[in-house]
Amino acid sequence: MTVPVIFNEALRAQRRDRAAGNFAAHDFLYAAMADAMLERLDDVTRAFESALVIGCPDRRLVDALAARGCSVTAADPGARFAQACGGDILREDALPYPPESFDLILCCGTLDTINDLPGALIALRRALRPDGLLLLTIIGAGSLARLKAALLAADGERPAQRIHPQIDVRALGDLLSRAGFTMPVADSDNLDVRYGSIFGLMADLRGMGAAQCLASPPPPLTRAGLSLAAAHFAQAADPDGRTRERFVVLHGSGWAPDPDQPRPARRGSATVSLAEALRPSRATET
Repeated sequence: MTVPVIFNEALRAQRRDRAAGNFAAHDFLYAAMADAMLERLDDVTRAFESALVIGCPDRRLVDALAARGCSVTAADPGARFAQACGGDILREDALPYPPESFDLILCCGTLDTINDLPGALIALRRALRPDGLLLLTIIGAGSLARLKAALLAADGERPAQRIHPQIDVRALGDLLSRAGFTMPVADSDNLDVRYGSIFGLMADLRGMGAAQCLASPPPPLTRAGLSLAAAHFAQAADPDGRTRERFVVLHGSGWAPDPDQPRPARRGSATVSLAEALRPSRATET
């Protein structure tokens, strides 16, 4: 089966490399994802010995797992992020590790820009030992709605795809099950960020390595188009002049099959966690 080419892999890596120099100034989304992963790991009663961390723009996950006694391998699609953590450069759907290399894999914020997401999940499952755990976070459907609307308004009658395609929480649960994970769980969390202008949001996306990396890039906005987008974004502002943008963070988990596990959940049965759904959204200002 031919995998659709949605993302430019070289440009994806280039975006991450360019973000490496000043990532700490734009790390709020990665920090929220990483903290949520560690919180979920706290709920797991078993110990892990060998971990793989994919998505390491800083060392917070690597160091946190090492402090728990894990032997940690770091990896990233971007060379500069990988090198800064002493890790490997990789593609998630073509892992360079033998089967059953790890008993824990954390994949933080990268799988939303991989062409073969089902293949990547299968590769991650194969890299796990029996009864090994995968935790992942990605940006999901519903994210960047204000930015999307502003860009559509700027394009007028000839809209271009300028925001990456996004999957929803139910699709993530189904993909985990199809990839062979047992006890798959998918849920979501909202992170609201308030911006003084569209340009602050765009700067954050560039600064975190999340600028568009589509294989068929849209034509650049003209100066007039950019002004229209900025005006449309500003129209949605709160009374204090700041516009609220939402990042929908999807969390997924699954276990590599093992004969001693409970029977796996029926495919597609992963649902949004009620506790997570009732938890207040976090908000920041930029």
